[in-house]
Amino acid sequence: MSRRFSSYIAGQWIEGEGGHADENPSDLATPVGEYGVVDAAHTAQAVEAAAAALPKWAFSTPQQRADVLDFVGSEILARKEELGRLLAMEEGKTLPESIGEAARAGQIFKFFAGEALRIPGEKLASTRPGVDVEITREPVGVVGIIAPWNFPLAIPAWKIAPALAYGNTVVFKPAEIVPGCAWALADILSRAGLPEGVFNLVLGGGRTVGQALVAHPRLDALTFTGSAPTGHALLRQAAERALKVQMEMGGKNPLVVLADADLDKAVECAVNGAYFSTGQRCTASSRLIVENAVYDEFAARMQARLAKVRVGDPLEPGVDIGPVASGAQLDTDLAYIEAGHADGAELLAGGEQVEWKTPGHFLAPTLFAAKPSDRIAREEIFGPVAALLRADDYEHALALANDTEFGLCAGICTNSLKHATHFKRNAQAGMVMVNLPTAGVDPHVPFGGRKASSYGPREQGRYAVEFYTTVKTAYTSA
Repeated sequence: MSRRFSSYIAGQWIEGEGGHADENPSDLATPVGEYGVVDAAHTAQAVEAAAAALPKWAFSTPQQRADVLDFVGSEILARKEELGRLLAMEEGKTLPESIGEAARAGQIFKFFAGEALRIPGEKLASTRPGVDVEITREPVGVVGIIAPWNFPLAIPAWKIAPALAYGNTVVFKPAEIVPGCAWALADILSRAGLPEGVFNLVLGGGRTVGQALVAHPRLDALTFTGSAPTGHALLRQAAERALKVQMEMGGKNPLVVLADADLDKAVECAVNGAYFSTGQRCTASSRLIVENAVYDEFAARMQARLAKVRVGDPLEPGVDIGPVASGAQLDTDLAYIEAGHADGAELLAGGEQVEWKTPGHFLAPTLFAAKPSDRIAREEIFGPVAALLRADDYEHALALANDTEFGLCAGICTNSLKHATHFKRNAQAGMVMVNLPTAGVDPHVPFGGRKASSYGPREQGRYAVEFYTTVKTAYTSA
């Protein structure tokens, strides 16, 4: 293990305790590196450093903030192959996907470099004579960021970049299984010209670092992406302090395939959405809802297509799907496959672990013909496991699509303008895709869902200003 990943607090690198292995899910015998974890006291130090740095950074010029973010974005883009390789080794995405994610992270920092120069405000006439009204946006304060492991560069980027662009200071806690990507971002930020304490990285577990972060009285806002149970627990804790909160908590996303769809395109949308990134995307198409008239043909085409999907080391050319990110997640996936069998679902493809040249968490892309009541059709699995559901017609398909506690995204494959238009309006989701995979979004437009998927303002694009700023109304008499 040649690399040691450290925390970054108040402008200093903190080694932390222990030599925890940063596992390579494609080769368990060759870890990516090692890292030390900090404790609650270090977390408090990070929040206090961010609070101390806030007044100066909040009143920094938009150009200063833009320059910092532009520097970060430029370096990420210049090093996207190197960073993508680290991501592929640490999280398990294929190298092309990983390089693409690194590029996206760089583009996000570049986007918010521009937004730092475009912070909106208004000047209005008062209803009273001789009075002016100004509406301005100010930073919300010290922002805690808790990010997941499945997009270890892009998701931190779309949280850190707007936070800094609008004048906030940051304490960032990444998922424990991706310390290397978090450290790489922190390393670039540490050289970007930020004043001491504006950005802080704390490596450690949710029960120690995460809890200490949310409980600290100087924290002003929390943005979280992760599982629904963890999000709800954090939301309850934050509510006790009236903490400003933004939550993204997963999905059970439908892809509807109607009888008039281009089935070749529909199959590609389904395979991309359900299985690429090993199905480890909150936007994954985990429910494939197919109109009865083409159900059997679609199922056969999916079986033929999945037989051609190559699972293996994400660094190897020609591999379509890398490993599951961790042993714990693999256990979860296998447990859901067993649940599918127990509920009587018919296994159409996959369902078994895949042997590779090196020991790793490899799992074949799995497809069940299921009932809407089956666990695999109702609960988020977060792996390469999808449920195929039969619909009588469009109306039945729409009802099945909306029959979930989640509402992140929904897709439809159809050549009917009537049905596409109706679906866009009536799908109970924050994002809708027509003839596209449900997974795959642009960084300059809002991201978020409804129902149990999301809580609080949207992420990404210009809508990020709603969470990372607070509005002030000022009255002036001439």
